[in-house]
Amino acid sequence: MRKLRVGLVGCGRISVIYEKALAGLKDMAELICVMDILPDRSQELAARTGAKQVLTYEEVLDEHLDVIHLATPHHVHAKQAIDALNAGINVLTEKPMAISLADADQMIETAAQTGMKLGVIFQNRYGDTAQKMKQMIEKSELGQVVGARSFLTWIRPESYYQCPWKGKWDTEGGGVLIDQAIHSLDLVQWLVGSDVEWIHGHCDRRVRTTIEVEDIAEAVIRFKNGCMYSLYACNYYVSNEPIEIQIYGENGKLTLRGNTLVIELKGQEQVVIASSAVKDHPGQDYWGNNHRRQIQDFYRSVLEDKPVYIDGSEGRKALAMVLGVYASSRKGLPIYLA
Repeated sequence: MRKLRVGLVGCGRISVIYEKALAGLKDMAELICVMDILPDRSQELAARTGAKQVLTYEEVLDEHLDVIHLATPHHVHAKQAIDALNAGINVLTEKPMAISLADADQMIETAAQTGMKLGVIFQNRYGDTAQKMKQMIEKSELGQVVGARSFLTWIRPESYYQCPWKGKWDTEGGGVLIDQAIHSLDLVQWLVGSDVEWIHGHCDRRVRTTIEVEDIAEAVIRFKNGCMYSLYACNYYVSNEPIEIQIYGENGKLTLRGNTLVIELKGQEQVVIASSAVKDHPGQDYWGNNHRRQIQDFYRSVLEDKPVYIDGSEGRKALAMVLGVYASSRKGLPIYLA
């Protein structure tokens, strides 16, 4: 099997995850080049990995790559992805895929027109406990899914927002919702398995007053299958506590807290499944271990010319929910999605 030629664009804090993942996938891919607008960062990563340091994105596109990983600021994902796709390069981008639906749709359209593959990182779907929840729901073990909720209480100190593009609407695209809680929205909509009917939400900036974007968000989201989803997220708590996601059905409920899944079905004893995964990456605990699984899956899609599991259309769903909450908050009214 041939090896994929891979490039990494963006050598910031998340790049350590890619460095570790790619080191474990050397049978499938070779990291050819790295690039960052801050040359010192790409130089350090190049020295550790043996990859070539390039200084501009145009140089990256000239490296005859099979795959580009985008770990760049949110507002440049769309242009960088479209340029790569048009250059005949497959793209796996960090979330959010874009900060507008128009940009997301252009990315999806370009992938279709060029025949190249577009993937969006939502690595939490690949977790063992999340997969178990999905399997149980698809087997109707919960019966009709009627409710869902998610809680995120993390901390992002003032130092986090010293990054020039963070904390601004035109570059980050939002705050706690688009940057952190988008993973919760993605998991819930994927587990519920239904399109969104309407969203009624509110966002505010209550503690991090030096930023433009929200540090707290709450919403009720109704899916077309009747499921009501309650969302809460803030990033001014005193610590990064485990995210909690609960799916409630006619026959019981599934509660995921961190990596521990509690299964409570009517007439059955409670079952607790604690993930046996041990942290094997140098990044933050809350990033989890599943980047490698998604990257490996994307590489298989490229090598075997199979559909991408989390493609642009899948990545768009959580973005539409995030932007729906923002629109509802601005208007003070429910927003109906098409």
